[in-house]
Parts: sequence; C-alpha cells; structure tokens
Amino acid sequence: MPARALNFGAGPSALPESVLKQAGEGLLNFQDTGIGIAEISHRSKEFKTYLQGVESDIRKLLKVPNSHAILFTQGGGSAQFSAVVLNMLARHHERYPVLEPEQRVMDYVITGSWSDKATKEARRLGGGTVNVVADSRKFSAQGKFDNIPSHKNDAYKFSKNPVLIYYCANETVDGVEFAREEGNETSFPFHLLPEDSPLVGDYSSSFMSHPIPRLQNHAIIYAGVQKNLGPAGLTVLIVRKDCIVDVDKAAQNGAIPIPLCTAYRTLADHQSLYNTPPVLSIYISGLVLRQMMLEFGEDAMEKYAALSASKSAKVYDALKRGEQKGVFKSKVRDDSGSQMNVVFDVVGEGKLDQFIAGTEARNMKGLRGHRSVGGRSTLCFHPTWWANALAGVRTLVDYMIEFVEAESAVAQ
Repeated sequence: MPARALNFGAGPSALPESVLKQAGEGLLNFQDTGIGIAEISHRSKEFKTYLQGVESDIRKLLKVPNSHAILFTQGGGSAQFSAVVLNMLARHHERYPVLEPEQRVMDYVITGSWSDKATKEARRLGGGTVNVVADSRKFSAQGKFDNIPSHKNDAYKFSKNPVLIYYCANETVDGVEFAREEGNETSFPFHLLPEDSPLVGDYSSSFMSHPIPRLQNHAIIYAGVQKNLGPAGLTVLIVRKDCIVDVDKAAQNGAIPIPLCTAYRTLADHQSLYNTPPVLSIYISGLVLRQMMLEFGEDAMEKYAALSASKSAKVYDALKRGEQKGVFKSKVRDDSGSQMNVVFDVVGEGKLDQFIAGTEARNMKGLRGHRSVGGRSTLCFHPTWWANALAGVRTLVDYMIEFVEAESAVAQ
C-alpha cells in the first residue's frame, strides 16, 4: 500500500490515521452490535447513546452553556445561509408581528467569498432588508477580500433591533480571519454591537480548533465538520433556545414558511433524529472528539489554539522570507491573515505549476488555491493533536524555503 499523502486540502480535510482505523472497525461492527455503523438504525439505542455522547463532548470542549441547544443536521454551511434567515425571520415575526418587511433588517459583515454568498442568499429569500454592516473590499487598495476592517476607522454600521447579525469567522477561500484576541483591532467588534444582538457566527473552517469568543452571546453558531472534525455530511448547530420558535405560528403572522427539515424546532423536538442523520459522519466526528478529550481533556481548545498559532506562524515566516526575495506574494494584509489557511501567489510565469509539482513530488497534496481566486493556498486544517499534521507543516515550510533559495539563486 502506498504511503499516505500529507493532505493539506481545505475540506474534506485529512483525518488522523488512528481514527480512520477505528472507523474501519466500526464499519464492520459498531460497539459489538454485529452491525456496521453505516448499516445500523439511527433509532437504535446504541446510536442514540452515541449521538448524545457527541453532543456532550462538544458541549464540554467549547464550554457551551445550557442556554444553547446543540443540533445536528445536513447541507453544510451553504444550507445554513438559508436556514438562518428563515428561522430568524420567524423569530422576529413572533416578537414583532406587525412590522413591514422593510422594517425587518438583517445585518451582514462581508469579509470574503462565503459571507458574500450568505448576504446574496438573504437578499434572494426576501422577507426583510439586508444592511451591509461592513464590506472589506471598501478597505482594500485592489477592491478585494484581502483584509478584516479595523474597529478604529468607523467601518461597522450596525442596525437597531436587527433580525440577525451575521459574520464568518474565517474565510477559507480568501485567507482572512477575525483576530482571536479581543482588543485586537481586527477582532470581531463585539463591543460595538447593539444590546441583545441576535449574533450569527459561521465557524465552519475553524470549528473545534480554538475557543469561540463570547460563545454565550451568540444566537446561532454553525459549522460544517469537514474542515476540522470529520468527513463531509454533518453540520453542527449551536442555537440559543429562544431562537428555536414555532415556525408555523410565525408563518401565520406573515413569516416565510420554512421547510420542515430546515426548522430548528423540528431538529430540537426530535433530538436531531426527525429523519435519518448523516450517521457515518457523526460516528467519525465522535471518534475525533473522543481523541481530543483523551489527548488534552476538557480544556483542549486552548491547547489547540496555541498549536494552530504555532503552525501558521511557521508558514507565515517562510512566506515573508519568500516575499523579501521576490518569490512569493501574500494575498492578505498582514494584520488579517488566517491561522487556518495561508493564501499567497508564486511570482512569475509558470512558477505556480513548478511549485505545485515540487509539493506533489514530496507527497504533499491539496495545496493549489481555490478555483475562484487562483494562486496557491496552504491549508492548515488538520486537527492539531495529530502528530503528522505538525510534521506536514515542517515538510511544507522546508520546501518553501528550499524553493525560495533555488529561485533566488537563478535570479542572480
């Protein structure tokens, strides 16, 4: 069997070999039932118990308060672009039944491709007015998603009593991320939010890699697990319980009717088992969570945050070295770079393909940038407790430096 590649793909991303081996055993025999996990009924007592354990581990690791429900669904972050709007409009109609659509304002912070898509979906669905709180392209010399707007330049214009306030914590495609340290001028401006804000955070590409700032102040947090936690198919929702409303009653008051499986009330009332959930993805995600707990305990998120910062710093140092010698070119402002995915160009005709060929010759995969932005994207999504992830970053950094030195010598 060929050696496993160092997989830097953004998602589905690499999974630890130890977990994959456990999953292989579970495919044949789940918890001594004699039935494989891909075959077992989602209503069996064994799977129900397992699902409860997955929920419990997420709650412990992220310190999710009892004021919030943890729900499991399908459709990825893209499906939540719609679900968030419909559920939060239903909540707004329940609270303010006599308002006109133009009085129901949805606030969106646009910092990259995914938040831009979320904003467009809110406009498409209607039922309210979209207010762009801030658009990072306005703060870019090139008009691109290459920065996080600073608190200090009056960039954020929040509405009074909005239906929701949406932001994307980390933009996978564009390589920008809100700073994780509050007080940093490119952190999310929690201090500027109106009172009792219905805050919605898309944490798909950094979920379970660090503590979520002010989690308790969010109305909704959602994440597709395929970036950090498991295989594609599962979406995790953390929803404040007052945002789980009777959507049929809201529809009678004029809200947009919500498909049954998109309504958070349906998921909550049936413990995420109204219909068949993505059983295999839940199973493998649960194995990863259990490994995290075994490795670092309930305070693991702080440890992973430090390791993630260390990994990304090594890549950024190599990138800076390449920039100084005219070999690489960063696509992101220095104060806005993501700790999860580092996006840059290789300078010169044909040099990108040459660089990628060198990575593949060294058994590194998934390093070419997203099709919508071109260039190269180094994606550091691997769970940080996985030893091969750290070794993979060292292999990549060594090759980046080797490439820079070789190109510099040619240029001389």
